[in-house]
Amino acid sequence: MFSDIGALELVTLVVLAVLVFGPDKLPKVVQDVSRFIRKIREFSDSAKEDIRSELGPDFKDFEFEDLNPKTFIRKQLDGNEDLSELKELRSTFDLRKEMNEVADAVNGRESAPAAAPAAVNGSAPDLLKKQDKPAAPEHPPYDSDAT
Repeated sequence: MFSDIGALELVTLVVLAVLVFGPDKLPKVVQDVSRFIRKIREFSDSAKEDIRSELGPDFKDFEFEDLNPKTFIRKQLDGNEDLSELKELRSTFDLRKEMNEVADAVNGRESAPAAAPAAVNGSAPDLLKKQDKPAAPEHPPYDSDAT
């Protein structure tokens, strides 16, 4: 529950609690809070048991944590023996390599070309070659009626 609270935060919370409630009332407040948390947990557990009993015997192994999509997918994939195909597909798709090739093409750097697609009519523009800049920038025609 409090796994992400460090030692410094815990000490700060204790000091704040002592300052707010005072050393005389602090034990009573801690008892009340722990009793409240215990009641909430009991209520939650009884609600889970009621839901399981209403679902019937087919769902006796049902866990509410399985409703989280990550755990559901992980549980489904762990029981599947066809993961070798998935791992093979994942290893053939190298997104980093593809992104580097695109970045090189945009920046005009030469890179080792992968399998270049064949041109339809035999004359395809070289996308890796740096394009010449136009001599003068051409401004689009201005239409005062359109604005």
